Amino acid sequence: MFRHFGGKTEKIPRLRPQVLRLMQETSERLWISTADGTVSIYDHGSITEYGAKDGLTGSVYDIKKTANGDVWLAGENSLARFRNGRFESVDVTPGLPVWSLEAGDGNFLWLRAAKTMVRIDAGEFDRALARPGYKPQIESYGIREGLPDAAALAMRSGDRIWVVTTNGFGYLDSTPRLRKNPLPPPVQIETVTADGNSLAATQGVELSKLTHDLQIDYTALSLTYPEKVQFRYKLEGHDANWQDVGTRRRAYYSDLSPRQYSFRVMAANNDGVWNNIGASLSFSVDPAWYQTRWFEAFCAAIALSMLWGLYRYRLHQLAHQYNVRLEERVTERTRIARELHDTLLQSFQALMLRLQVVDDLLPGGEAKDELDQTLERADEAIAEARTAVYDLRQSATITNDLAAAMKSLAAELATEDSAPFRLEVEGEARHLHPIIRDEIYRMAREALRNAFSHAQARHIETEITYGERTLRIRIRDDGKGIPPEVLESGRRGHYGICGMRERVRQIGGKLEIWSSEGAGTEIEMTIAGAIAYRGPATRSFWSAFKKKAG
Repeated sequence: MFRHFGGKTEKIPRLRPQVLRLMQETSERLWISTADGTVSIYDHGSITEYGAKDGLTGSVYDIKKTANGDVWLAGENSLARFRNGRFESVDVTPGLPVWSLEAGDGNFLWLRAAKTMVRIDAGEFDRALARPGYKPQIESYGIREGLPDAAALAMRSGDRIWVVTTNGFGYLDSTPRLRKNPLPPPVQIETVTADGNSLAATQGVELSKLTHDLQIDYTALSLTYPEKVQFRYKLEGHDANWQDVGTRRRAYYSDLSPRQYSFRVMAANNDGVWNNIGASLSFSVDPAWYQTRWFEAFCAAIALSMLWGLYRYRLHQLAHQYNVRLEERVTERTRIARELHDTLLQSFQALMLRLQVVDDLLPGGEAKDELDQTLERADEAIAEARTAVYDLRQSATITNDLAAAMKSLAAELATEDSAPFRLEVEGEARHLHPIIRDEIYRMAREALRNAFSHAQARHIETEITYGERTLRIRIRDDGKGIPPEVLESGRRGHYGICGMRERVRQIGGKLEIWSSEGAGTEIEMTIAGAIAYRGPATRSFWSAFKKKAG
């Protein structure tokens, strides 16, 4: 009894029309391919359909199952395999559909594509899946091997693959054939064409600068099937990998960078025997003037010079702004000194005269003695005020010798039991800005007072370094050191260390204090010469230019 699947009376899903191929896998399991690119599996009364969503593309013309359980499908887009519930496909015959297939001995498959029979190892299929871009190695048989144009795979019987033609039938031996051509083809590079100009393909050829289009022609000698010779090439210095180009005998490159290159080409005969030595050609592309090393170095030097100039300009700008602020402070100090002298000191002086008159009117006695002592202390206070006013004006007009000031300060602080003091000066002494000098002096006075009074040191020394770009002051002792908690936040009720940091920070300097109990203390203050020195620390092209421009 004949049962028809696909009709309206069947309760199973309808099959699509135009069935192209039917393959029986088991007694109750069939594979059916249709013209719309769908493959269906009929299994115990139910049908499962597979299509583009499952990796199939195009129509399937033939289906075969091999001994290892794989199901292979030949079709519009070459070869596919069904394994573990999914489809995998590889285009083993580029651009050509596969009309039919048969399983050969071992792991080999026979395919019919156009006018050619193709033999492929399933391992090549796996390698193509694992390595995108890999070109599977195949053996092809055509008219030269006696295959008629219209031959079609019919069946496999033993070691023979039977084919049918319009004029009869025949067979191919499916056992691995002996290579008919074991000799690799010799390779030769023929011509080099640069921007339409033909050049001799000699080693070390030099291409003119700004070469846009480069063409290299090569060939390989093969007396057996020369049209099947395969090529691959690589331009060392440009290509990262070998380029498989099939039977094409020409390489193209455009806009190569100026440098040395080596072009290598290899060839394989019709049986896939490669000449791995191949042929090579070394050549170079001359650089244009703006592509040369010296021009790149010149541009780099210009860029670095501009960056250095901008840095120096910014530094000069910051120093100028800072000096303006310092000058403002000097002007303010001068004003304060003048106001103190003209107002407060004059008023105290007038008051002293009145008190002197009162002292002269008093008769001798205890009251007169007390007033005399008061007048003496008032004279001392006025003298101190005059000294302070004098110092304010002196800072604005006279540049003191910092080294001499340090010596005087040490002599003032030293006692009979004090540690010896040593002063070192490196570099030529420079005139300091008065505000900077005063702040440095006060910072040093606080550091030396601590060294002489509290350090219990055996040696105390001060080092002044007048650098071209940096002024550095170091004060060292080998005393008992400063406890870490005091060094970090100062002693409660004492602000000496905090005051030193504040003073140095206000003048744009940097203060570092190193100390360890029993190992002494070192205090280092650094400040940029552009800020500390009165006048530029160094004369440069940019400062001279700004001076002329001004």
